This record gives sequence, C-alpha cells and structure tokens, in this order.
Amino acid sequence: MRNIKLVIEYDGKGFNGWQKQPNKLNIQGEIEKAIQEITGDETIDLIASGRTDAGVHSLGQTANFKTENDKIPVEKFPIALNSKLKKSIIIKSAEEVEDRFHSRYCVKSKTYRYIINNSENGTALYRNLEYHFPQKLNTCEMKKAIKYFEGEHDFKGFKASGSNNKSSIRKIYNTNIREENNRIIIELTGNGFLYNMVRIIVGTLLDVGIGKIKAEEISHIIDAKDRKLAGKTVPPYGLYLLKVEY
Repeated sequence: MRNIKLVIEYDGKGFNGWQKQPNKLNIQGEIEKAIQEITGDETIDLIASGRTDAGVHSLGQTANFKTENDKIPVEKFPIALNSKLKKSIIIKSAEEVEDRFHSRYCVKSKTYRYIINNSENGTALYRNLEYHFPQKLNTCEMKKAIKYFEGEHDFKGFKASGSNNKSSIRKIYNTNIREENNRIIIELTGNGFLYNMVRIIVGTLLDVGIGKIKAEEISHIIDAKDRKLAGKTVPPYGLYLLKVEY
C-alpha cells in the first residue's frame, strides 16, 4: 500500500467547499474521482489538512490518499490527475510518504492569506478572488492591531456559530499586513484555525482600519470571548489557504 501526498491549488468559486457532500460540487469528490480513474477500481479516501468553505481558494492545500496501485510513478500523478480534473483544480506536486503520514494530524502550522481590494471602483477580472472594500483604511493602525493576535489565546469570540471544536485555544505564530498598489494583503500563520476565524479576524481589522475600534482594544476583545465584540465575517472569496507545514 502506497501513501501519496498531494499539494493542491484551486479556485473555490463554484464549489461547495472542500468536503464531499451528496449532490453538491466539491473539491474532495472531484479529486477522488480523478484518482479512481487513473489507479483502477478502488475506493479512495482523500484526507485534507482541513476543510475550506464554499468560495475559499487554495494555493497550497495538502492531502493524502492510499492506493494499492504500484504502476504509476509518483512524479506522474500530477500530470495524470490534472488531465482528468476541472481547470479550476490543479495538482501542483505529489510525493510518496511513509505510511503513518496523515495530512490533518501531522500538521505543524497553516498560513492563510486574505486579499482586500481597497480601490474606489474595485476590479472586474479579480472580483471573485478578492474582497472589494472601497472605504479608506488606516493601515498603520491595522498593522498595530494584528500583532495582538500573536501568541496563544482562547479565540472563542472569533469563531462562527455551529463550530464543533472541543477547544477554542489556538496559537498564532506570525502575522503580517502589506500593501501592494490598491490591495491590502493579510497573512496569519498558526497551529490551527477555528471555523471562520480568519475571516472574523479580518473583519475586526477592518473595523480598526475605519476607526470603529482602536488597535489597543483587540486585547480586550480577545479576552472577552464574546463574538458580538469582534468584527463581521468577511466574504470567503478573498481567503486563501496559502501553505501547510509538517
């Protein structure tokens, strides 16, 4: 039995998220079907580093599956799979890993990126790949605010209802905000993220950017563990799973 690790890029538009669901277009199901086509008639269980929601994109989702097929060289998997997949999904690389490797349980850190288009009129070409927010933003204050999220905290106030995580304690290793032309790019690296946590953090940073709350208030908002104090959940189409580290 071989254990194959894939790194996957996808445009989340049009998909009902990563997770396989009956009668709904999803990324996991599409890739599993492609794998089954090239490996033969065997049941494939593709395990991802974590789920992404409908509309969320990936530049580096990681997943693994096990197969009894020993005829396909591992370096040929991306070419073979990409020939079967929709153009909005690309297998970037494949490697054979030890049997105990598990894409979800072996994760050390994940990095997410959120892109805000802060121009007056937005964009036609990239409208499904970034969030248009035309209101003027104080990025200096946003850069101060994001640093309060670093470290280990209880992020109960930054998760959406319906989350079934047993613990809301997470550790953020690194944060960054940079500006490129009219775009603001926000990145967070941590040992894990709660349901909608990144999108709520970004919404809270936007509140700082427009002066609704002060950067120094972030510490209190985290400690309060009250979802009502944090910002709105920004749309999914500006969010990218950038990379997963093992």
